[in-house]
Amino acid sequence: MLDLTENALAILERRYLNRDEKGEIIESTEELFDRVAKSIAEIDLVYGAKEEEVAALHDRFYHLMTSLDFLPNSPTLMNAGLPLGQLSACFVLPVPDTMEGIFEAVKNTALIHKSGGGTGFSFSRLRPKGSVVRSTGGVASGPISFMKVFNTATEAVKQGGKRRGANMGILRVDHPDILEFIKCKEDKSELTNFNLSVGITEEFMAAVRKKETYPLRDPIGKKVMGVLDAAQVFKLIVEKAWESGEPGIVFLDRINGDNPLQHMGEIESTNPCGEQPLLPNESCNLGSINLARMGKDDGRGIDYEKLKEKVHLAVHFLDNVIDANTYPLPEIEARSKETRKIGLGVMGFADLLTLLGISYDSEEAVTVAEQIMKFINSEAKKASMNLAQDRGTFPQYHGSRWEKENMPLRNATTTTIAPTGTISMIAGCSSGIEPLFAVAYTKVCMDEDKLMEVHPVFKRLALEKGFYTPELMEKVKKLGSVSMIKGIPDEVKRIFVTTQDISPYWHVRLQAAFQKYTDNAVSKTINFPRNAHVKEIEEAYFLAYELGCKGLTVYRDGSREGQVLNVGEVTDPDQINVSSTSGDGKIAPRPRPEITQGITEKAIAGCGNLYITVNYDTNGICEVFTNLGKGGGCPSQTEATSRLVSLALRSGISPDAVIEQMKGIRCPSTLSRKSKGTNIRVLSCPDAIARSLEKVLDVAVMESNGHDLNDMANEVENLYKQQEKKKDITCPECGGDLEHEGGCVLCRSCGYSKCG
Repeated sequence: MLDLTENALAILERRYLNRDEKGEIIESTEELFDRVAKSIAEIDLVYGAKEEEVAALHDRFYHLMTSLDFLPNSPTLMNAGLPLGQLSACFVLPVPDTMEGIFEAVKNTALIHKSGGGTGFSFSRLRPKGSVVRSTGGVASGPISFMKVFNTATEAVKQGGKRRGANMGILRVDHPDILEFIKCKEDKSELTNFNLSVGITEEFMAAVRKKETYPLRDPIGKKVMGVLDAAQVFKLIVEKAWESGEPGIVFLDRINGDNPLQHMGEIESTNPCGEQPLLPNESCNLGSINLARMGKDDGRGIDYEKLKEKVHLAVHFLDNVIDANTYPLPEIEARSKETRKIGLGVMGFADLLTLLGISYDSEEAVTVAEQIMKFINSEAKKASMNLAQDRGTFPQYHGSRWEKENMPLRNATTTTIAPTGTISMIAGCSSGIEPLFAVAYTKVCMDEDKLMEVHPVFKRLALEKGFYTPELMEKVKKLGSVSMIKGIPDEVKRIFVTTQDISPYWHVRLQAAFQKYTDNAVSKTINFPRNAHVKEIEEAYFLAYELGCKGLTVYRDGSREGQVLNVGEVTDPDQINVSSTSGDGKIAPRPRPEITQGITEKAIAGCGNLYITVNYDTNGICEVFTNLGKGGGCPSQTEATSRLVSLALRSGISPDAVIEQMKGIRCPSTLSRKSKGTNIRVLSCPDAIARSLEKVLDVAVMESNGHDLNDMANEVENLYKQQEKKKDITCPECGGDLEHEGGCVLCRSCGYSKCG
């Protein structure tokens, strides 16, 4: 019997188990893992293994996965042993500067997405907007216009019926259209299926440091077409990342400096989450060791003997995947078999730290990260060399860095840190190398019941130390973090830090620690609180560069979808309104300020037009007024709601907590119609008030970062157009919370994920 959680079983049932033509499930979870193990083990027959040896390997692969010590990337679980047979997650396609080449790439993208893969592109080869096209005498439309074509194609294709299309779009910082690229997601309804990153060069970073200009070059002839102030361009990248989390940055020169296959050409792009740099037409299959299962039974260290065994078996598994794979394009098959890249990574790192009693945001955690990844990388290389003795080196070995270092490897690369997404949910562990998202959260079960899930180590410590109560666990779930809860010992609080407790500095430090011993790159989201300043993101970018990271993805809480995730009801102290206490110790609201500023907007509710005014001062939001139009409705109830919201806000209740309580409330007369050219999804009057509160929160944060008041209305309107279009405030499939991870959103309740 498999030791899978109910949540894992539900995810496997929804997204992984094989179905017949009618959509009916036709295999059990045991049969899924048996199918995968059999398909991958049989490849050993190609290399001369005997039937009994393959049968034994099948059993080892099956146990490797069903023990949850290791899981391959999702396409392998979904497709191994089935007619589709496409097993890779990562692809990079070339985009040449010809109309025929561009649309060939669009076609190939559709085929890859249909088969279950994600694609990365560099658009740096395309001539800039306004260039003369000699063959026609026309004018080039530039990279951004063609990116929109790729985006539309992705929208039309759902990956194998199980995974949604995702793309990475990269443009070199010295491309003449770089400013347009950096700003191209200001309209957040555009390029919704893309993650964007600027390709940073060493030349550019040197110019930023020296506050000098740097050249823009024609991608065709490399002729200098102009110069830009490097510091100003860097500032623009940072500001846009503060606003929406994009663009990220990719250090192209650093990636190519570590490229073991420089004799084959230049790496231009990565896969959608940024962790897998690849040559054009290359693919890579990934898998992750579950570190949560690599601790010693007595909790006093890491079981390195067990880890070694799992690494060697996992490398064997991933190398076999290359041969078992049915590739979507012949040129991808040829290139992938020439280099035989694999990407073995980890998941459950945060869980391992809890077992070891180590806080994520500590030098101890950085040391553990370096030690464990150094060991995995070293053993992966040994495993690859063992395979090379029996099967030969990868065909492009001659001329590679490994030949120069006298390391006869089977695989050009062996290690990658992927985000893990749904496979970590199947394994029941924390994602990739991310910190704990929450100590307790609500999960949606197969029968639609909602149950509270508490981190098992926290629950065990709570019982051992005598502070476990259902009421306390409920409070942990509501707040997400345990840092502000009385009754929990400090030594437990120190261990169970969550994403919202950890400063960006430690996020970057941990990414750099893993990158130090990883062949490819590291997927990691650098989280910032909602009220973070632009300067803090700039500092994180510089720190990532200085510490040797190959790229960086940032996410400021609430910056992409208004407020995608509110795990708890307590936010940063700077966001909490000022209140006082009365003589009997009870909270009393602060007086209404004499001067306020705010917004008034019109929403269309089921009972008519609703006009909402939200005002704030230097201490935060302080009042809400509502007025129903001539349509009638229930003005007394909306007035009562407004008064109670105002009272709560002036009493020190977090606006996020108020929003969480009201957002999503439905009215029987709910409707959705167009207003001012956008679809405003108002479910009820309380829902409309909650959305207006969100908007004012974003205005206040923009003001604190020095944005011009005259420009803010347009910025906020753009932000909320996208909020309404993407519908990413909660999971569209189960209504659960979404978390950001490596450029994607992920629901831990049902396994839904979407990149871009």
